[in-house]
Amino acid sequence: MNRVHIKTYGCQMNERDSEAVASMLRARGYRIVPSEEECDILLLNTCSVRDAAEQKAIGKAGYVSARKRRQPDFVLGILGCMAQNRGASLLEQLPDVDLIIGTQKFHQVPGYLDNLRAARSAGLPVGETIVDIAEEAGSQNAIKDHLVPEDSAAPRQVSAFVSIQQGCNMDCAFCIVPKTRGDERSRPMDDIVRECTELAERGVREITLLGQIVTSYGRRDYAHTGGITPFVQLLERVHAIEGIARIRFTSPHPRGFKDDLVQAYARLPKLCGYVHLPMQSGSDRILRAMNRPYTRERYREIVASLRAVRSDMYFSTDVIVGFPGETEEDFVQTRELFADCNYDMAYIFKYSVRSGTPAADMGDQVPDEVKEARNQELLEILRQNSLRRNAALLGTVEEVLVEGPDKTGKLFTGRTAGNRVAIFAADPRLVGELVPLRIERASVSTLYGELVLAGVPA
Repeated sequence: MNRVHIKTYGCQMNERDSEAVASMLRARGYRIVPSEEECDILLLNTCSVRDAAEQKAIGKAGYVSARKRRQPDFVLGILGCMAQNRGASLLEQLPDVDLIIGTQKFHQVPGYLDNLRAARSAGLPVGETIVDIAEEAGSQNAIKDHLVPEDSAAPRQVSAFVSIQQGCNMDCAFCIVPKTRGDERSRPMDDIVRECTELAERGVREITLLGQIVTSYGRRDYAHTGGITPFVQLLERVHAIEGIARIRFTSPHPRGFKDDLVQAYARLPKLCGYVHLPMQSGSDRILRAMNRPYTRERYREIVASLRAVRSDMYFSTDVIVGFPGETEEDFVQTRELFADCNYDMAYIFKYSVRSGTPAADMGDQVPDEVKEARNQELLEILRQNSLRRNAALLGTVEEVLVEGPDKTGKLFTGRTAGNRVAIFAADPRLVGELVPLRIERASVSTLYGELVLAGVPA
């Protein structure tokens, strides 16, 4: 009864949390298995950003609960944001769940599972569901372990997520993250640099720095030095690590893009020319209602300043359509700014009521059919933009980091600095290398090409 499968919903932060939990469990003697059919313990690491995400996880847990009736020793746990948001109230819908563990208690999962296993091995009644959603000082420092493949023949890990900051103090009217993740908390800079150095020594070439508002890193813990914010100081230190070839970060806030961060793209060549810059709305009126502290013109200025230092910069964004009170004119302004910014990728959400947020109590909710129509309009603009940008790469040579075999196992996959997925034929020994790829074909989301390697077989 030590085989664990972790199913992750939601963002890259959740993926990183799941990996850290898996690493801690493996160190405790548990086996991490790739399929839930093989496991004795199923952990669902959940998301609460939208109601649909919560309902998906609840539906999955309800379906799996039937397995517990066939296998009484089977363990089902719910971790993460939905656990934090709903706590013990989840038991009204899911009475068979064994664990409900919040976002600041991931490091307690191995101990709780040990207790459950010991009780069942001794034939003792397990008792009530374990619910732990309490805050814990220093919990941001617990997400530091990375999962090392058990099989020495397993594919090399080329890229890694590194959590640098958790929590959010922004209080956007639509967002439940401050409730599920707590106040801003940053890890010590030396610890982060040490973690990145260890990853580089294991062959990792690309680091993605993670935080709820990653650009707020260390603002209460470290001094600005010569006009350089703590976040940019951290970028400089990671940039200096031998072996690291690329640096990315997510998710930032537009207010974090001061001149020092913009200029970092000009002077730090390892910092990829790709920016995720959440817009949310192109209407100043809606931005104020959302409690987003910038205007459409300030947002446009940030985009222009980044393109001024790197003309080939790639952009992605987050947009919410149908926020309470959004009129047709508000949406037209969003659509215009969305088109002008020429995004390469976007996460476009139809506003979803999240209880406990200010927007949930606002009147003038937008009908679902209007949200859907607006969503489709932006998706079509995105499709055209992305296809046009990819088509412009035909015949050019892009530097690609080779990540490993593609889904078919016959070809290889990698990413450009602009975060475009590329598919190509290659030799396995090139995994982890930066190689030139001539682009021969392109779809909306994927590039296809041939390696340009003088004297080296592809």
